[in-house]
Amino acid sequence: MSLKRVVITGIGVVSPFGNGVPALMKGIEEGRSAVRFMEGWDQYNGLQSLVGAPVTMQGEMSIPRQKRRSMGRMSIFAAQAADEALADAGIMLADEDLWRVGCVVGSTMGSAKSINDVFETMLPDKDLSKLNSTMFFQCMSHTATVNVAQYLGLTGTIMAASAACASALHAIGIGYDLIRLGRQDILLCGGAEELHPTVTGSFDILFATSTKFNDNPGKTPRPFDRDRDGLVCGEGSGILVLEEYERAVKRNATIYAEITGFSTTASGIHVSQSNKESMVMCIRQALADSGVKPEEIDYINAHATATLQGDQEEAEAIREIFGALVPVSCLKGNIGHTLGAAGAIELAASLKMMETGMIYPTLNLENVSQDCEGIQHVMHPLKKQVNTVLKNGFAFGGINAALVCKKI
Repeated sequence: MSLKRVVITGIGVVSPFGNGVPALMKGIEEGRSAVRFMEGWDQYNGLQSLVGAPVTMQGEMSIPRQKRRSMGRMSIFAAQAADEALADAGIMLADEDLWRVGCVVGSTMGSAKSINDVFETMLPDKDLSKLNSTMFFQCMSHTATVNVAQYLGLTGTIMAASAACASALHAIGIGYDLIRLGRQDILLCGGAEELHPTVTGSFDILFATSTKFNDNPGKTPRPFDRDRDGLVCGEGSGILVLEEYERAVKRNATIYAEITGFSTTASGIHVSQSNKESMVMCIRQALADSGVKPEEIDYINAHATATLQGDQEEAEAIREIFGALVPVSCLKGNIGHTLGAAGAIELAASLKMMETGMIYPTLNLENVSQDCEGIQHVMHPLKKQVNTVLKNGFAFGGINAALVCKKI
């Protein structure tokens, strides 16, 4: 059986810079930070990190109320990103066989605010009758992908990837396999996440968050920097249209890139600590799947959460495979760590960098930490032809993901 080729023909984003890919790229191009002090978070006893990268919700009323009732913030973000991705791809669902169109959208969990609201409503009196019928649909772990499918009327393969910060790349990898195996023609793939103090708190109790910049939010997170002190949570959604290559060519679609390689591995060592050896294996397998040599990669979009160990382990993995030959940057200094959405939002930005031939630097990287040296950090805008991109995504549980995309 010969495998089909898989291409990306549409991208959609909701980010802390606003709705749409243009808003995301404008914020990155201008070197801005979307991180700010979160009013009201200081009422949570024990919460040390009081910064985040929130989305200002807009346009949600255009989603019919009947569909919107089952959506938390993250599902609204996903639906909006899916609309943009489909429009960008020039796909009219009314003209498609919807049994051949599906979606795979990842997240770390269900709507954090909705989950919090459920327990605040129910627990004081242990009264389940106070809950309404739509709350469960906002809380369930596959809420984003289900709500996108219901909103768009999709009847093909509907799946959810839940692998913490690797969720979006897992979703894209699943879509890649479904199309190249011939099981679907079109898939909306990516991730969604929402910001809430309980989400930041889950990292806070692990000492993984940034706590030293509450009075100067624009200076954190600081990926690969000597003064990095942890991650900053963000929110939003990234959705990509994956399509079978021959079909895309036949309809004269604009093709951003072909997905040529994907891999996911696990360390099997520690539930929260990153591991260089498993990262190296993951990247090498993705390169082998793609048939690409390390020297043929033109740009690496790093995961780089600005945690002490995570950045060190990733830098060491990149150094072992690529040395200082390939430009490396990440976007978390701009928009924080969007967790389950990160892989898709950051891949969308990488595809736009590929399109324009301009690689943007890692914001807040001012002094490369000694333990992150030996790779080619991008610290200023770099004009360079980009034909092949590696996107990394690493998650709690020792789960790694790596994706290779090539310009056609």
